Amino acid sequence: MSALVTVLNTKVLVLNRSFLPVHITSVRRAFALLYQGVAQAVDEQYRTFDFDSWADLAVAVHEDSIGLVNRAVRIPRVILLVAYDRVPKRQVRFSRFNIYGRDRSTCQYCGKVFSRAELNLDHVVPRSQGGLSRWDNVVCSCHSCNRRKGGRTPEQAGMRLLRHPARPEWTPFMLETFSLRRYKEWVPFLSTVDASYWNTELLE
Repeated sequence: MSALVTVLNTKVLVLNRSFLPVHITSVRRAFALLYQGVAQAVDEQYRTFDFDSWADLAVAVHEDSIGLVNRAVRIPRVILLVAYDRVPKRQVRFSRFNIYGRDRSTCQYCGKVFSRAELNLDHVVPRSQGGLSRWDNVVCSCHSCNRRKGGRTPEQAGMRLLRHPARPEWTPFMLETFSLRRYKEWVPFLSTVDASYWNTELLE
């Protein structure tokens, strides 16, 4: 019974009817929404299923399922709210992780991709010259380029930016999207992720 309870408490991604992520719920709640006709299950081919048609799907060996009286039912990892249009209002947070996500962990001076541990956040116009900590003045840079640039502007250091930094248009979803317990079925519906240290608001 404890194994069943554990499975029922695992996570399901909730989409609005435009297929945009709006929430994360439990398997238990997802099945209730399916049964009530409020939601439909979504498979890897973006097909939607009501409760009965989802229950009729065969369960593959590699898929999570729960047992009913006379059959096993595949666990939906993504559901769609059939009558919900809204998108939660979320501002793109000016944070370390989001800057790394915007710049794709790429040094904006040499163009090489690095791990986060090998990157710094660089003020294009240094703070010593009046530069502010804002989307349009902070970029990823590797340690080598950061040392080379020092307290100068790119022009003063004879360096060029790959592209001018700007506030991204995407919005991070929520902490679960960055957790290790993320499901492959979620990936097509998620954008850049959100996490504690990396998503702490940076002071402007």
